[in-house]
Amino acid sequence: MPLASKLLCRVKSSENIGPTPNQKMAPDRPGKVVEKFISEDPNSEYTFDSERDAPQSELCREGKELSRKCIQIQMHSTKLFKTMQDQGFFCALPQNPAQTYIKCERIPK
Repeated sequence: MPLASKLLCRVKSSENIGPTPNQKMAPDRPGKVVEKFISEDPNSEYTFDSERDAPQSELCREGKELSRKCIQIQMHSTKLFKTMQDQGFFCALPQNPAQTYIKCERIPK
């Protein structure tokens, strides 16, 4: 194999496969992050909150097995609401109208 071909292979094999900072993430990527986060402690209660029409939300786990943990998700709250329902959760506003977060509990099977 000529030297130029060997060098070209090394350059190609060391390329970063993920998106560059200027590229958008795949549309399903935040959904995968949510799935992974839930899989760490699937039977805990979850809450999420965001500013109106904000492109990101904060998802928190009120841990049963693990302690409380929060992550930032690049997902509108309406999409996160659907994602949580797709994962088998019932989500609703709390009874106190002064509270704006959404509370999600796993639906027993």
